[in-house]
Amino acid sequence: MQSPIPIALVLGAGGLALAVLGLGFLAGWLLNSRLRRNRLESAQDEAGRIIAEGRREAESLKRTAALEAKDEWRREREPLEQELEQTKRTVRQQESGLTEREQQLDRKVDVLDGKERSLLKTEQELGNREEEVSRNEERVRDMVRQRRIQLEELADLSGADARRLVIEQQEESARQYAARRVREIKDHGIANANREAREIIARSIQRFAGELAMESTVSVVNLPSDDMKGRIIGRDGRNIRSFDMITGVEVIVDDTPGIVMLSSFDPLRREVAKNTLEKLIVDGRIHPGRIEEVYEKCLEDVEEIIRESGSKVAFDLGIHDMAEPLLENLGKLRFRTSYGQNLLVHSKEVGYLAGMMAEELEMDVQLARRAGLLHDISRALDHDIGTDPAQASAALARKCGEPAQVVEVIETHTQNAPTRRAVAILVQAADEISTHRPGALKEKVEDYIRRMRQIEEVAMNQHGVTKAYALQNGKEVRVLVDSATVDDAYSDQLADDITRLLEDELGQHGQIKVCIIREIRAIHFAR
Repeated sequence: MQSPIPIALVLGAGGLALAVLGLGFLAGWLLNSRLRRNRLESAQDEAGRIIAEGRREAESLKRTAALEAKDEWRREREPLEQELEQTKRTVRQQESGLTEREQQLDRKVDVLDGKERSLLKTEQELGNREEEVSRNEERVRDMVRQRRIQLEELADLSGADARRLVIEQQEESARQYAARRVREIKDHGIANANREAREIIARSIQRFAGELAMESTVSVVNLPSDDMKGRIIGRDGRNIRSFDMITGVEVIVDDTPGIVMLSSFDPLRREVAKNTLEKLIVDGRIHPGRIEEVYEKCLEDVEEIIRESGSKVAFDLGIHDMAEPLLENLGKLRFRTSYGQNLLVHSKEVGYLAGMMAEELEMDVQLARRAGLLHDISRALDHDIGTDPAQASAALARKCGEPAQVVEVIETHTQNAPTRRAVAILVQAADEISTHRPGALKEKVEDYIRRMRQIEEVAMNQHGVTKAYALQNGKEVRVLVDSATVDDAYSDQLADDITRLLEDELGQHGQIKVCIIREIRAIHFAR
């Protein structure tokens, strides 16, 4: 049997165990405390780090928000500033306008004040004059009363008897006046009836004579198709009106297929218009601007034809030293006729015939040819420079530097003076031969052309008129005026003046329509 464990040993072992447990517990507690402290420090560090990051992020967000707020403020501020600036400009403009209006009102007030003072002064003067007139009227009434009393005393008549005598005299005078007026009215009625009859006869003659002049005053232009007529007329007649106004030639578009007609008494004007229309038809572009452009070009072409025609005729007659103005006027004779005879051909024939007769008679051939060629040169002018064509031609030749012998022959070839040169007789004979040879003359249109020119000259002599064209065989005159000189009110007065002058100067030739055209053009150039 074992011996029992001593109690002291058990107690010592128990104490030792308790001590060991206590030490273990203390060590565990210390370790746990250190671990908790380490974790706490780590947590505190992590919290500090998180707080620092949060602060940094908050600062970043704060700066970002501040920048965004500034941008938003700037974006909203710019339109407000622009609107404010626009408002300021508007206010300044309104202030400037108000200032200007205030100045205008001040000036008007000054003008009104001046007028008011003038009116007051005038009113005072009128008041003074009225008082003076009243005093004068009173004096006159007194004088009339005194004279009536004196007349009654001298005539031994009362006022009633004097009035009766005056009334009887007035009645007799009225009966005589009435009888005279009745006789004047009857005479005036008879004169008006005669004038109306003459007008009816004149209008009938005009309608009948229109076709007689048609052959010499109309040119025909062939068309590629009848559709071209619509393009020539243009929308609402714009093209044909522009063509008539620019060229001064009337365009006649009727039902005749394939042609249109150009009517004008002036062959030169009609030739330019014909060339213009033919070129427009070939080109295909027909509008007012193009018409004016082609017309200017054709005008230059016809002027070149005129110069070439005059030079050619002079060259054919062996004349090489003629002045340029005479050559141009000779070329214009190509578009002039006399009794249906072309004047350029007629002048050339007279030069040839006079030269041949001078050669047969052993006279100065060059003098005869030169004088014969220039004997009708004045007919090339658009206006009359004398009543006698021979005198006018001599004056034009003298002005252009022709020799004195040539001027003398031209001047005297129609005169039966004993002192005239023999060459002048030859020129007159050649003129008669060329004029009256068989087939030389046609219908007489000289009076018709002279009347057309007279109508245009009457209109051109008025103030403010730039161009005038006689159309419709003299039944209409189209007048183009300067818009800067002639206003709308003066246009009516100008039409009345031209109408009155046509009635006074042309006599009774039927009705003539006077059309005033006032055109305003605004032309600017962009650079």
